[in-house]
Amino acid sequence: MTELSVVKDDGQPTRPDHFVQSLERGLAVVRAFSADAPELTLSDVARRTGLTRAAARRFLLTLVDLHYVHTDGRVFWLSPRVLELGYAYLSSLSLPEVAEPHLERLVADVRESSSVSVLDDEDVIYVARVPVSRIMTVSINVGTRFPAYAASMGRVLLAGLDEAELERRLGGIRFEPRVPHAIADADALRIELALVREQGFAVVDQELEEGLRSIAVPIRDRSGTVSAAVNLSTHAGRRTIESMRRELLPPLLETAARIEADLAVAASGPNISRRAK
Repeated sequence: MTELSVVKDDGQPTRPDHFVQSLERGLAVVRAFSADAPELTLSDVARRTGLTRAAARRFLLTLVDLHYVHTDGRVFWLSPRVLELGYAYLSSLSLPEVAEPHLERLVADVRESSSVSVLDDEDVIYVARVPVSRIMTVSINVGTRFPAYAASMGRVLLAGLDEAELERRLGGIRFEPRVPHAIADADALRIELALVREQGFAVVDQELEEGLRSIAVPIRDRSGTVSAAVNLSTHAGRRTIESMRRELLPPLLETAARIEADLAVAASGPNISRRAK
């Protein structure tokens, strides 16, 4: 059970016995720096943290000794080594955990459902999803599978394969079009995948289900290999294909880039440069 603080009669919290106040104050000094205030004087830090100048000086000089802060004798600034503090967290995250907050931000911005999937044999399997409304007759959850050839994320993932692997996957696909205008054979799919490679995204217009349109882009690992895909899906009555390209593709590409950046940090290890300013 988590031990909680209690409040004294004067309204001030009483910390549990294990609480290390000096650690709290040291972290407060680190958090005093921000994008708006990347350089701070001793007086600035004392004012922002509520510490005395003497206490703020001790914490700052300790952080300098530990190479988390640099100083020229007048002002202080964070060093790149502070990134190691976040690396331990990021390196423990899986793809769904890294992707989910980015999907939430994207969905809040565009008000359309978003998902991330990976390729599993000839299917895509959903590993992260943030919906805004149910627009399909079937329920989509983490673990849901769809034929890769019929899904926008599936086409992005198939397009990312090398030729030999793609041919192997194509040999295992059973084309069972769900709607009359859907891709129905390997030759048609090859043509579509060539277009996806050229333009860098895939659009599926009511092939997986009537009324459903989706657009997807790749998520690449540090080597540039397509390792996953992220999409936005919408009802055909809400958006045209052109409006999807114009209004949904740019934020979708930005989201993919942010996911890739976080995944790269998670995979890079804590070898952070300690160059001085």
